[in-house]
Amino acid sequence: MNDGTEHSQDEHLLEEIDTTTLCARTGVEIWYFHPDQILVEHENLSLTKLKHDRGYTYEDEIKIESSMENYEENLKIFFTEHLHSDDEIRLILEGSGFFDVRDCDDKWIRIHVFPGDLIILPAGIYHRFIPDKQNYIRARRFFVGEPVWTPINRPDGDKHPSRKIYIEHRYRNGKVNTEKNLTNAAS
Repeated sequence: MNDGTEHSQDEHLLEEIDTTTLCARTGVEIWYFHPDQILVEHENLSLTKLKHDRGYTYEDEIKIESSMENYEENLKIFFTEHLHSDDEIRLILEGSGFFDVRDCDDKWIRIHVFPGDLIILPAGIYHRFIPDKQNYIRARRFFVGEPVWTPINRPDGDKHPSRKIYIEHRYRNGKVNTEKNLTNAAS
């Protein structure tokens, strides 16, 4: 995507890349689950297994919509470039939005998410979020243990241990490490 922040809810598309390239350049993981099988009471067995295998023991739900209190202020916070000390995991239930992540060349890649998409942003990756022009998204959030949800804004994140680990895992011997980057689909 281009680096423009004006009209942040527009696509800002420079070129399209496939999901495999996205994952290789960022370490982000993308999964897809049929929207009928992502609600807690109708959860897909593959999603249940993923949560078990990854140790996601806590979850909640977030809804971002224009009618929420302090909507514009929250959008500014979400759209500020930051990282987290833990992975960020979102399963989109309704609506849509954009996760912007920095690739191995520190360029922005925009990921448009829709119902059924599960996105895993690795700890230490710089990112930001904005709903698209629908101004509505509802998602399940998964955590290992109790959620610790502290954004570490750039440039402070450059010194954070999660950033150092992310860089070490992403760049081995002076080149991008693509060993663990898989695109996943579940029915």
